Amino acid sequence: MNGLIIRIIKQMLNDRRSIALIILAPILILTLMYLLLGDSSYEPKIGIDEGFPPTFLSALEEEDVSIIVLPEGEDINAKLENNEIDAMITMDAQGLTIRMLEADGIKVTKVTDALKSAMTTINPGASMGITFIYGDSKASMFDNLGYILLGVISFFFVFLLSGVSFIRERTTGTLERLMLTPIRRYEVVSGYTLGFGIFAVIQSIAVVLYCQYVLHMQFTGSVLLCILIMILLAFTAVSTGTLISIFANNEFQVVQFIPIIIIPQIFFSGLIPLDTLPYHLGMLSYIMPVYYGCSALYDVMLKGYGIAQIWDYLVALLIFIIVLSVINTFALKKYRKM
Repeated sequence: MNGLIIRIIKQMLNDRRSIALIILAPILILTLMYLLLGDSSYEPKIGIDEGFPPTFLSALEEEDVSIIVLPEGEDINAKLENNEIDAMITMDAQGLTIRMLEADGIKVTKVTDALKSAMTTINPGASMGITFIYGDSKASMFDNLGYILLGVISFFFVFLLSGVSFIRERTTGTLERLMLTPIRRYEVVSGYTLGFGIFAVIQSIAVVLYCQYVLHMQFTGSVLLCILIMILLAFTAVSTGTLISIFANNEFQVVQFIPIIIIPQIFFSGLIPLDTLPYHLGMLSYIMPVYYGCSALYDVMLKGYGIAQIWDYLVALLIFIIVLSVINTFALKKYRKM
């Protein structure tokens, strides 16, 4: 037993990549969670009309919010859509009514907490209702986060499938023998991408149809467009998994990359509002494929958008696929012996 322990220790010490991931990956993830999930300094912009009592306005000004007085007749939905305000409040004899763009956890909490505190100055027992342009206040968390679940789960499993499968092609010698033939490197990359991509397409169709007809997930827009988004995201995952596997020595090392490749993308998938993040960390989302896939799914599933409104997200996913394929083609050069 002592010999086995010593052998494992030596094996791990010789694998500097594993040591680095074991120590640095948890530190990186915890730091990211601290920055993203800690106390947000974001101040929501609350729109009000001109008829609110001065005592209420004075109390609201003491909270961490920005107050914007809107004249009568303003298009409130347009201002919410354009992020000019985060919430619009109106008051009647029963209490407050809050109008927001969507059921965004951080913004909803900040707005409602500020209003509850201010309301104690004039009517502590008043009711407070909330409505959303997109989504339903009575919808389950599964419905509200469905687009994130679709994008992240699809990307994760396709990433694992392609990464582990490509590693097996290398460890069994299939890739090396293939590279000894006159086949070109881009043909190898295209073949593997399309081969794994077939199963990714099947998964995308099956998952979307299952969510719609079995789980009754909300699909305001086109289901076919959702499938197209899922397919593009899946092909991006195939290219990402293939790239990682080229630099990994075994299946275990592919799994080790999950904290670096997958987990950060979850936080930038729409789970946390990007405009509430400190230090401009929201900019990191632009280098993460899951952000574009989940954003497109959100626009189609909840807003009912068509391809004309989400074409930029689709183009971004295509660019990821092309760029990763080019990198994979150059990376395969080290396996060509002749």
